[in-house]
Amino acid sequence: MSGPRKPTREGVLAAAESIAAILPPTPLLSVEIAGKRAFVKAENLQPVGAFKIRGGWWRLSSLSDEEREGGVVAVSSGNHAQGVAWAAKRLGIKATIVMPRDAPEVKLANTRALGAEVVLYNRPGEDRDEVAARLIEAKGGTLVHAFGDPWVIEGQGSAGIEAQAQLGHSPSRFIVCCGGGGLAAGLALACPDAAVHVVEPEGWDMVGRALATGEVVSAADDAPSTICDALQPTATKQINLDVLKGRAEPGVTVTDDEVREAQRWAFANLRMVIEPGGAAALAAALAGKVPVDEGTVIMLTGGNADPARFAQTILAGV
Repeated sequence: MSGPRKPTREGVLAAAESIAAILPPTPLLSVEIAGKRAFVKAENLQPVGAFKIRGGWWRLSSLSDEEREGGVVAVSSGNHAQGVAWAAKRLGIKATIVMPRDAPEVKLANTRALGAEVVLYNRPGEDRDEVAARLIEAKGGTLVHAFGDPWVIEGQGSAGIEAQAQLGHSPSRFIVCCGGGGLAAGLALACPDAAVHVVEPEGWDMVGRALATGEVVSAADDAPSTICDALQPTATKQINLDVLKGRAEPGVTVTDDEVREAQRWAFANLRMVIEPGGAAALAAALAGKVPVDEGTVIMLTGGNADPARFAQTILAGV
């Protein structure tokens, strides 16, 4: 008997072809950091404001007719929710999204506007995967996990195929905002010769710690608060760790202040709105926590910032 499906580079290439048929490439922009040229991949400019549209599309477009009829269930703080909802609307599939009550209102509103049903849970206090499992048991449907799904991983990796084509050669390294490790794993498959640096908020470095120990690690019950709402899974999944072991560089963490400085830098230098979680990789590069060279691609993963909080962040640097 064969085991569970595993993500592959061939799957990433197929996902990239499928996504290229419906979405234009996101810009790859030249920047200067610490006197060195590098590039940023502006996934914040996707139709849903985040790279999650890639994995959402590839997973849902790969469903069988029977699975499409049964609908999908996803868990997300907002960006995966919108990616799945966008794909579901385009494909005519019913989508139910389990989201935390403290998710940014802009993400809740955008998910509902795309036609998905939103089921709220308390964070901390409730396990979102258990909430989703109960929904599937009661109503049926296919789970579309935010990062621990082989098709989702392959879909996210399509960003690496795009970046390689835009550069004209394989990137030397990716610097990646990291929640559960779906994007990092996808990029590792897409560009096997590129180094992969995962960047997480302080106290939420579940992927970095898993890479260091070789085992899945859970967040502490007293994990600190972070402004990076998109980067707060309580643990990675074995499927992500299996891809990243031996491929990813040691993980690094960034502080809220470093993330805010990256948001201000992107606004001033790129004229872009980047949400906190989407700015973590840039924060690590600006803070000198990861090396940068002319083949470096820094992932700007999301732009769904709360307007009032973003304004406060920008004004604090004036």
